[in-house]
Amino acid sequence: MSIKPPEPVVLLDAEAVRRALTRIAHEILERNGGTESLVLMGVRTRGVPLAHRIAALIKQFEGDDVPVSELDVTPYRDDRREVGDRGSAVWSRGVEVEGQRIVLVDDVFYTGRTVRAAIDAIMDMGRPANIQLAVLADRGHRELPIRADYVGKNVPTSQTERIQVRLAETDGVDEVVLMRKT
Repeated sequence: MSIKPPEPVVLLDAEAVRRALTRIAHEILERNGGTESLVLMGVRTRGVPLAHRIAALIKQFEGDDVPVSELDVTPYRDDRREVGDRGSAVWSRGVEVEGQRIVLVDDVFYTGRTVRAAIDAIMDMGRPANIQLAVLADRGHRELPIRADYVGKNVPTSQTERIQVRLAETDGVDEVVLMRKT
């Protein structure tokens, strides 16, 4: 007799994802008093389409375009490089960092290590006025003293569980699911 793996649990369906991003966009506008000097930076892979969606919502609400940049922090990760072997982050050129209010956008917030790598990459590009963090799902288990400013959904998890964000742009469906290991 084989053991069937547990079914994923849908935490956010497409409508809940839309509502969470709408709320995040409104909170970003409220906290920053509008769009002046605002830049969204999506962490590759799923943070990029989320950043574009938030920018589209902000344009819908305010009529202003907010620049969106794509950020690949792989060279800054402490678990994927040899010490002293730092490359440079891949990011969308033409987006100014100096003096800007950067909203870093990612799909799942876990230990904080990806966010730390993103902050290091941004600081190497210039000195922003500030860096804020927007995430669709926060699953806890922080290893670093970093917190999100904007959260779509807090999902307390065990170390054996995973949160998977699926987006129409990359996966053909919008949903956030909890995956349990057997």
